[in-house]
Amino acid sequence: MENKNVGFLILGMSVVILALVFIFNSALKEIVSQGCAIEGHINCPMYDTVTKQTYLALAIWAIVVILGIFLVFSKQSEKIIVKKVESRKQKKVFDLSGLKDEEKKVFSLVNENKTIFQADLIEKTGFGKAKMTRIIDRLEGRGFVERKRRGMTNVVVLRETN
Repeated sequence: MENKNVGFLILGMSVVILALVFIFNSALKEIVSQGCAIEGHINCPMYDTVTKQTYLALAIWAIVVILGIFLVFSKQSEKIIVKKVESRKQKKVFDLSGLKDEEKKVFSLVNENKTIFQADLIEKTGFGKAKMTRIIDRLEGRGFVERKRRGMTNVVVLRETN
């Protein structure tokens, strides 16, 4: 909800609060006048209490009105728009001409997933662990991929930057 709408809502509620304050004030004065008339007091101290309560209620009402006016006239904060950085990145073009077929196969899997566990590469290609390590070593040497250690396994990541 915008600040302006909240401000108008608070101002509307303050009108209702003001009406309630005056209704309770008149009811209290009536009760006090009946109570003081029975006891025969000319200068009843309860009138002072009712006056103090009325001023306190009006002060709270004034604070609510000031808050509502502030929200109505305050400027909405600017929205921060975050654009995806990926749309601005230019993808690196890889020269795959010097690669063997098995290296191209591994590279294409990494390229599709951007990040993949080395164990998943072994499973998808059917190559052995040693062969996969040698293939990834060659791809790393050419700057196509990067291997990162994650616990007991490696993650193979496509290298986007030069």
